Amino acid sequence: MMNIVERELELKLVLSPERSIPVPARLTYRTDDPYAVHIAFHIGSESPVHWTFARELLVEGVFRPCGHGDVRIWPTKVDRRSVVCVALTSPDGNALLEVPSVAVSAWVERTLRIVPPGTEADRLGIDEALAELLAPLPADDLWLSDPWSADESPSQDGEA
Repeated sequence: MMNIVERELELKLVLSPERSIPVPARLTYRTDDPYAVHIAFHIGSESPVHWTFARELLVEGVFRPCGHGDVRIWPTKVDRRSVVCVALTSPDGNALLEVPSVAVSAWVERTLRIVPPGTEADRLGIDEALAELLAPLPADDLWLSDPWSADESPSQDGEA
């Protein structure tokens, strides 16, 4: 059974040290994709902007700086408010977002209760799928027998 943990919240897109704009977003976690978190940013366009990255980054980023490359996350204080900063980098540009720590921490905690760390692979069903893939089928019996055994006949010159 697949479970989904979602949270609508308002992030701040930091434009400069003095200026930021609110961005509505949706955090989504699905147990059928247990290693990932999904964020959809609703920026006033026809379709939202989607980002997917490792849940582990968000779990760790609530407590300490982590990540490199396209996604970096760290906790900090802004105007005496605890926030989690998320820096995203793509070929189309960069974004620095501030997420309220309380909101993201509560959401992360809900995902960890549903799929505790270290149990993600159990949700993927890899063992079951592999067993099904490798299970012999009735027609496999034909391939397991020696196809040449019926063709063995004494040679014409009397040699066997």
